[in-house]
Amino acid sequence: MLPEAIGHGPKTERLGKGVNDFGELGYGGPSPPKGHGTHHYHFKLAALDVDELSRSPSMPVVDILSAAKKRTIGQAELVGTYVR
Repeated sequence: MLPEAIGHGPKTERLGKGVNDFGELGYGGPSPPKGHGTHHYHFKLAALDVDELSRSPSMPVVDILSAAKKRTIGQAELVGTYVR
C-alpha cells in the first residue's frame, strides 16, 4: 500500500523492490545504447485488492506482475521515451 503523500527517500524503503532487467534490485533509470534511437520505458501501476503481495525479495518483476494480475482491480501505464 502506498501511504498518502509518498515521495522519495527513506520512507519509500519499506515499499520493496523487484529485480530489474539488469538483474539488480530496484530501478536503474533509462540507459539505452548511444546512437540506438528512441527507447520506450513502460511504468506500470496497479491497484490491488490486498495491502501487499507475498513474494521473495529477489522475485523478478515479470513474476511480481503475474502475481499482481490476479489481485488487480485497476491499472495505469505511462510510456516514456529516451534517446542518448
